[in-house]
Amino acid sequence: MSGGGTTGALLYAVSAAVLGMLQFGFNTGVINAPREFIENFINENYSVNSGTVFSVIVSIFAIGGMIGCPLASWIADKRGRKFALIVNAAFGVIGAVFMGFSKVSTSLAMLIIGRFLIGINCGFATTASPTYVSEVAPVRLRGAFGTVNQLAVAFGLVGGQILGIDVILGSNEGWPWLLGLAIVPSAVQCVMLPFAPESPRYLLLVQRDEEQARRALTKIRGTTEIDDEIKDMHDEDRAEKQEEKFTVGDLLRMESLRTPMIIGIVMHLSQQLGGINAVLYYSASIFVSTGLTERDARLASIGVGSMLFIMALVSIPLMDRLGRRTLQLCGLGGMTLFSILMTIAFFTYENNTTMSVFAVLFTLLYVAFFGVGPSSIPWMILSELFGQGARSAAVSVGALVNWFANFIVGLTFIPLSDLLGNFVFLPFTILLIIFFAFTYFKLPETKNRTIEEVTALFKK
Repeated sequence: MSGGGTTGALLYAVSAAVLGMLQFGFNTGVINAPREFIENFINENYSVNSGTVFSVIVSIFAIGGMIGCPLASWIADKRGRKFALIVNAAFGVIGAVFMGFSKVSTSLAMLIIGRFLIGINCGFATTASPTYVSEVAPVRLRGAFGTVNQLAVAFGLVGGQILGIDVILGSNEGWPWLLGLAIVPSAVQCVMLPFAPESPRYLLLVQRDEEQARRALTKIRGTTEIDDEIKDMHDEDRAEKQEEKFTVGDLLRMESLRTPMIIGIVMHLSQQLGGINAVLYYSASIFVSTGLTERDARLASIGVGSMLFIMALVSIPLMDRLGRRTLQLCGLGGMTLFSILMTIAFFTYENNTTMSVFAVLFTLLYVAFFGVGPSSIPWMILSELFGQGARSAAVSVGALVNWFANFIVGLTFIPLSDLLGNFVFLPFTILLIIFFAFTYFKLPETKNRTIEEVTALFKK
């Protein structure tokens, strides 16, 4: 088989790497169901406001994420992609142990530290895993393998929500086990990664070790016919050397870079401030507030994760057929509509089972429209708006903004919900309308355009 097919070695390497993204999905979804048990644990052992402390437990994850992103870039460039992934798996194991033993040790600090460490692990993974996967995948399969990352996130999310139902681990005894299960993906990575190949691109272009790069590439491609691919890497490297490197400061100073940077930042903000994480972190609480029992609310939460998984599959073929701009507008428009309908349902569900069901249905449709575009496009769009010289600075700014907005939503949703009651989605709805208008007027279509054509749009 010559050049770009899938081989056992390639699938092994990708599987080992995307476990980090599965970890990210699992830890986003897992905190949802055990809220009342964790709050009981806090109330029994500490005289603090359990709602506020729970907000901290939820949101400290994103602070860890903000540290993990730049750390991943730094270690991956210094010591290699594979080494970075192994270091990160160790972080995951330690974080999971802290969370798992927090109740036995009656230690709230262990729970918060564990959640913080697992946040570093997940932030790290959102940078290191896609980089490694895109570097080992053949060019023509890069898009398809890129979406494997999104599928792994959705799969982890559903897994976390299923394990959180009361008959499994959603109980007073079960919740430390539930959080501690985060050890599994990281432990499996610790076993798998040492046998995975290093990124040939890293070996060739950073380490300047062509012999090792050829060995790794031959293994991944399952063929010795790799001269063309090595040549392509060298060509890309030469082109990259001729392009000037831009720093984060340049992105803000130069107008031809500032405009796409602002677009990228707004795309990332639209992903988080449209309210999706309020639903992912707190859907069980939202469903209880619409009149469902605790048990039904947890089952309905599984629907949220499943919907994201299905939409990740659906959006793969649509991405290149309809284009990024169309899907992003379609997603934001649908989210706006259903966040308005959710608010209406929240007001009319009292003694009205039909409206309770509609509230859940509207929430699921809101999540479905998120899956159409806003879930994956912000992560893709920055690498399509910038040339090689500015890309890595732009992508890291985007990731940082994303995690920061994630933190804000995680921290403020409970106080916001106490303050606004049934109007809790109103701020998100207003922001969604603003994001829709911005996307409509500012985002160019990148489908079937080369990087040169896209960057030329901003130089006018």
